[in-house]
Amino acid sequence: MKAKLILITGGAGFVGAHTADALIAAGHQVRIFDSLSSQVHRGGACYVPKDAEFILGDVRNLEKLRKAVEKAEVIFHLAAAVGVGQSMYEIAEYTSVNNLGTANLLQAILDTRSTPEKIVVASSMSIYGEGRYQCPKHGEVSPPPRPLAQLVEKKWEMLCPSCGESLTPVATREDKPLQATSVYALSKKDQEEITLLFGRTYQIPSLALRYFNIYGPRQSLSNPYTGVAAIFASRLLNRKAPLIFEDGRQMRDFVSVHDVVQANLRAMECSQADGQALNIGSGNPITIRQVADELGQQLGSRFPAEITGKYRAGDVRHCFADISAARSLLGYRPSVGFEQGFEELVGWLRSQSAKDDVDQAMAQLAVHGLVA
Repeated sequence: MKAKLILITGGAGFVGAHTADALIAAGHQVRIFDSLSSQVHRGGACYVPKDAEFILGDVRNLEKLRKAVEKAEVIFHLAAAVGVGQSMYEIAEYTSVNNLGTANLLQAILDTRSTPEKIVVASSMSIYGEGRYQCPKHGEVSPPPRPLAQLVEKKWEMLCPSCGESLTPVATREDKPLQATSVYALSKKDQEEITLLFGRTYQIPSLALRYFNIYGPRQSLSNPYTGVAAIFASRLLNRKAPLIFEDGRQMRDFVSVHDVVQANLRAMECSQADGQALNIGSGNPITIRQVADELGQQLGSRFPAEITGKYRAGDVRHCFADISAARSLLGYRPSVGFEQGFEELVGWLRSQSAKDDVDQAMAQLAVHGLVA
């Protein structure tokens, strides 16, 4: 593939910087657009490759985006405010950054008459809400969120909406009805849909990648609203026990950032998936408790995880990826297993320090009645 000029919004962030490194190594010219949000880049920490062009800017600034999109042949739109809990009490901020920011990017493309060959937008597994389940009587079902009364009674598992039987979680395909349970999830759904709509309307090949739980070196360890692996790591590095909601048996799909970068590059190069949204995960369910135990064991921690028995607004019970579509259409093949990936993460963690703000974040959730 010939060298291209590639714009990455949010390119100084966790996934963006890894993607930038891979693109530069492949011979491409990379332009990074990032606001360097203090919550993500605390203490000035960022990973802008020295060979990349950098534009400091907020996606809510349309004029700066007009400059950023000029001559860009491929656009990775990764910029977003991230965090389920925080989104529920900073509604205007999340909607402004994610919804308006995406609208501004597309408007900038129109205003400058830019003609990118491809737009790849970062979507999220959060837009599914609950994952898929199997009922012994009714087969595959997509149940609604658990009612508050059930959570108050600490009955965590999902029940069939038709017969009340206990459900067995199964891998979630892209055709599952979307059911956002947080402002963050709703904003990611909007980012995905408006980008695909724009692509169809203006005949610009576009696709959305629904990332599952990404982990790896360079995660923002001092952001209490980032991924659960980083939050647990921050607690352990500060000699504190990781805090686990519900009973810790809830299942997620943890995917290495290296596999996500693989998916990004394949999405750029492949046309078979244009116009679609694809799951990008490992395809393997892992419990939250397993994550805490693996990190604690590899870090040699003497602070076992604390099962709080509490629940948070917006949390789902189980959701892990069916990645057969990405395998078929992109040739995506996850190559980093859970233990191998966490070994790499812990090797990086040993050289890091982190400010633990989890208690303050929990206090904010409690003030707004979002945790009980």
